Amino acid sequence: MPLVLISGYPSAGKTTRALQLKEFFASKIAGSAADARAGKLRVHLINDQSLGLSRLVYHTAKAEKDARAEEYSAVKRVLSRDDIVIADGLNYIKGFRYQLYCEAKAVQTPSCVVKVHIGTPADKCREINSKLLADKDKDGGYEEEDFENLIFRYEEPNGMTRWDSPLFTVLEEDETPPFDKIWEALVGSDGKAKVVRPNQATVLKPATEQNYLYELDKTTSDILTQIMTYQKDHPGEGGGEVTDPDVEKSIDLPAAPMTLPQLQRIRRQFITLNRQHSISKSRIKEIFVDYLNDQFLR
Repeated sequence: MPLVLISGYPSAGKTTRALQLKEFFASKIAGSAADARAGKLRVHLINDQSLGLSRLVYHTAKAEKDARAEEYSAVKRVLSRDDIVIADGLNYIKGFRYQLYCEAKAVQTPSCVVKVHIGTPADKCREINSKLLADKDKDGGYEEEDFENLIFRYEEPNGMTRWDSPLFTVLEEDETPPFDKIWEALVGSDGKAKVVRPNQATVLKPATEQNYLYELDKTTSDILTQIMTYQKDHPGEGGGEVTDPDVEKSIDLPAAPMTLPQLQRIRRQFITLNRQHSISKSRIKEIFVDYLNDQFLR
C-alpha cells in the first residue's frame, strides 16, 4: 500500500499531523466492508519515538546517517500491498525522499507516494522548539545548534517532481490535513487506485539470449564513452543532454560534471542488478538511460 511521507521543519507539528492521519485511516478502514479492499488494510506509524531514537542523533553526521538508515529499513520492512505506512520524520533530504519513493514503486503500490509537507514557518518552529527545550517534563526539543542546522539544510518538497507529488501542504492554522484528498490519492475514491509499475531496470525477464552479458557490458560501456566525450567537448559547463540515435530519451546530466569513476560505479550497479536477467538486447540502451537519469537525480 502507499507510503505517506511527512516532511517539514523540526518542531513544526509533524507528529500531530501524523497521528491525525493514522486515526483517520483507522476509522476509514474500520468503516469499510470486511470484503472490500479498504477493509483489509493496516496502518503503520514510523517515527523517532517508535524506533527509540533521541533527537540527539542530529548532533553528529554519523548518528544522523544511522538514524536515517534505521527509518529506511523500518519503512521497507512493512511496505506491502496491504499496508499504509506513515513515515513521520524530518525527511528533509530530497535524495532520501527519492529513495523511499523508489522502494514504494518497487513493491508496486496501487497508488503513488504522497508527501505531506508541514507549512509551519521557521520562526514559529523556533518558538515551539524553545518551549520544548525549557519544559523538562516533556520530550525535549532539538538542541539550538542542531535546530538551526536542520533548518538551514532543509530541502523543501517540490510538487513538480514525481517523487514529491502529489504534495499536500498543511498550514499551521489548518485543523486537520485534507483527509479525503489524501485518501483518494492513496486508495482511490472507488477503492481502485492506479497501479504503479516498478522501474524497467529492476524488473527484467530471465536470461534467454546468447551473448547477453557481453552485450550488457559493451552497451553500457558505450553509453559512458558518449557521456565522457560530451563532457570533454563542453569542459566545466555541467548539465546538458546526451542523445543516442537508438534511444528516444536523452541522458540528462547533473549540474556537476560526472567523473569516470562515478559513472563506472553506477554502471557496475546496473550490471549487478541485471546480470541474472535478460531483455531484448536492443532495449539495454533504453533501460540503462532510464537508470542513469534516476541515479543522477539522487
